[in-house]
Amino acid sequence: MDLGTVIGIVLIMALLLGSMVMGVGIGAYIDIPSVLIVVGGSIGALMISFKPAQMKQFVKVFMKAIKPGEEDVGELIKKLVEFATKARKDGILALEGDVNDEENAFLKKGLSMAIDGSEPDTIRELLEIEMEQTSTRHKIHGSIFNQWAGLAGAMGMIGTLIGLVAMLLNMADPSAIGPSMAVALLTTMYGAMIGNIFGTPIYNILTIRNDEETTVKSMIVEGIMSIQAGDAPRVLEAKLLAYLAPADRVSQFD
Repeated sequence: MDLGTVIGIVLIMALLLGSMVMGVGIGAYIDIPSVLIVVGGSIGALMISFKPAQMKQFVKVFMKAIKPGEEDVGELIKKLVEFATKARKDGILALEGDVNDEENAFLKKGLSMAIDGSEPDTIRELLEIEMEQTSTRHKIHGSIFNQWAGLAGAMGMIGTLIGLVAMLLNMADPSAIGPSMAVALLTTMYGAMIGNIFGTPIYNILTIRNDEETTVKSMIVEGIMSIQAGDAPRVLEAKLLAYLAPADRVSQFD
C-alpha cells in the first residue's frame, strides 16, 4: 500500500472537516442539490467522454493509486544476473525450469521466446509493442481522473450560475436568497475539492506509476537481450544499474 497517497487523502479530509467543525459545523456545508450538480454532472460527463469498458475500470484504477503492484527493482536485477550466470554456464535452455516458475508475466514471456530460439530483433519488437500498448491503456485510464478534475470544476461553475440565477429571481423573497446562495457557493467548493483531492493528484500518481512500470519493463527487455547474447553477468548488471539513480546503484560484484 502506498502510505503517501493514503495519508495525503486522509490528512486533507481531516483538515477540511476539522475546519468546518470548528467553524459553523459540517451541516452547513452539505447541500444535496450541489452534490447532484457536481458529482452527478461530472460523472455523467465522464460517461460521455470515455467508453463504458474504460469507465468500468474507474474503481480498479483508483485502487492502483492506493495499492500499486510495485516491482522490487533490486531483486529484479539480482534475478536477471542469476539467470545470466546460469545461461552462460549451462546454456539458455537451462533456464526453462526457472521460466515456468516465474511470476512476472512480462519477463516470463520474453525469456520463453529467447529459450525457444526466437530472433533477438523479434523478441525486442514484440516486447516493446506490449510495453507501448500497456502504457497507452494506463494513460487512458489515468486521464479519466484528469478529466474528472476539469469537469468537476466546470460543473461547480455551472452550479454557481444556477444558484445565482435562482437568487436573482427571488430577490423579493429574503428567505429564498440563502438557499440559492448556498447552491452557488457550495457547488464551486465541491468541484474544487473533487478536482484537487481526487482528480489531479490521482492522475499525477498514476502517471508516475506508469513511468516506473515502463522503466522496469525496459530493464527486463535489456536483461533478456543480454542473456540471449551471452553477455557476462557483470556487463548485464552494469546495463541494468544504468536505469537507476546513482545513489541506488548497488552492485552484487563489489
